[in-house]
Amino acid sequence: MPSPTKRAALRLLALASLTAVAAVAAPAALAQSDFPNKPLRIIVPFPPGGASDQLARMAGQHLASALGQAVTVENKPGAGGNIGAEAGAKAAPDGYTLLLAAAGFMAANPSIYPKLNYNSATDFQPITLLVKAPLLLAVNPKVPAQNVREFIELAKRSPGKISLANGGTGTAQHLGGVHFAMTAGVDVNHVPYKGSAPATNDLLGGQVDASIDNLVTLVPHVKAGKVRALAVSSLQRVPALPDVPTLTESGLAGFEDGTWYGIVAPKGTPAPIVEKLHAELTRLLAQPETKDKLVSMGLQSSGMGPADFGKLISSDIAKYRDIVKAANVRAD
Repeated sequence: MPSPTKRAALRLLALASLTAVAAVAAPAALAQSDFPNKPLRIIVPFPPGGASDQLARMAGQHLASALGQAVTVENKPGAGGNIGAEAGAKAAPDGYTLLLAAAGFMAANPSIYPKLNYNSATDFQPITLLVKAPLLLAVNPKVPAQNVREFIELAKRSPGKISLANGGTGTAQHLGGVHFAMTAGVDVNHVPYKGSAPATNDLLGGQVDASIDNLVTLVPHVKAGKVRALAVSSLQRVPALPDVPTLTESGLAGFEDGTWYGIVAPKGTPAPIVEKLHAELTRLLAQPETKDKLVSMGLQSSGMGPADFGKLISSDIAKYRDIVKAANVRAD
């Protein structure tokens, strides 16, 4: 049995250890309860002006108002989203750096690029899935196909001749086009561009026959009569184009594809901060004016929480792995 003196020394040692732990834990707990006490930033791995940029700015404006701190949007385009994703993964996990995540670089790029400096499955803490974004199959008005069935027949009569534009190799638009061609059993000429804007310009000009892209990009041109919408890739029709059928309605039973956008943080971001950010983002998505804005953009509001969002990322990594392998898609 330890002597009284030794027992006293052990008690003092234990007390000192507890005090040291408390000294370390207290500032961290205070930082979390005090969050945020300085400006935040949202990294967008794409150029300004696109759907991802618009969503990040919408989220940033709401968070700035709700949290009382400035929120800046920092565009870091390049390498199919990989540059911005790497910056987001390597940021401090304190809640002050967020990343606008998209299906392309989060779920598809791991199968397309031989080496990435981030791991989509392990380097991020999902916060909120903001929206799902169905794709739209549209053609230049000079193309004689009036519907999907006629488009497929046209493609089968001229294998490899029908050009189908997309926003870049490995993007959700590209893989959506690959998925469509595989499902329809057609051979089309996939034409990658450096973004949706140049792809759409060539669609409007007739340099390419068709395009599969986000609705937010194509809807204005559809409504202006400059391109013809054939079908959307969601299971239900979209309010922005209520007269346009789905690909399932058009004969490709069960077909669903598209992209999604959400907010993630570096792995290790404290749970209370994640919960606070998720609560504010879902509050934004619940506002009637936000819902109306998203509908007009052809986007479907979500609000999916951290756990389910993480499962979606993992399931889509597996889905795109199969599509990329089957089509032998490789980075440029």
